[in-house]
Amino acid sequence: MGTEHSGSPTLAQAERQIRRYGLEDEADPRAVLVAVRLMATGVQLGQATEAHFSRFGLSTGRYRLLADLEDWDGEKSPSQLAASLGVTRATVTGLIDGLEQEGLVCRRASAEDGRAVVVVLTARGAQRLREMAPEHFSRLQAMVNVLTPDERTVFLELLGRISQGIDALNAH
Repeated sequence: MGTEHSGSPTLAQAERQIRRYGLEDEADPRAVLVAVRLMATGVQLGQATEAHFSRFGLSTGRYRLLADLEDWDGEKSPSQLAASLGVTRATVTGLIDGLEQEGLVCRRASAEDGRAVVVVLTARGAQRLREMAPEHFSRLQAMVNVLTPDERTVFLELLGRISQGIDALNAH
């Protein structure tokens, strides 16, 4: 199963917890272990991602907003940004405010609807993305270099399937 990180939950721990609650017939210890390790890895990845983007004077959210704007030819409405980033309008407003103070984005009236506002990636924002790209992509690749190209393909499929199951945690 590969290298274990200290502090990672073990199969024996998952089995003990399932027995403790009398759920041997309902819960697969390996399924529980995959989910718990995925959550723990998500926390580690979130922390590492913030450290990574801070090297470039950004947060993960600010980077994602800049990259999303760049993917849409440098212009998008705040509500479109909120939807594509999967965050609230209030969160997007905070991200835009910070990026605007740094001159990486600006707000202006929409060409299609003068009453609406769009967020525009500035030349300075595009330059920041260009400058960070070599190191950013090199570090991303280094993170997954432990996987072969075939394993990466399988992993992408598995991640897609697991992401479909995330709603099980959100269900009321």
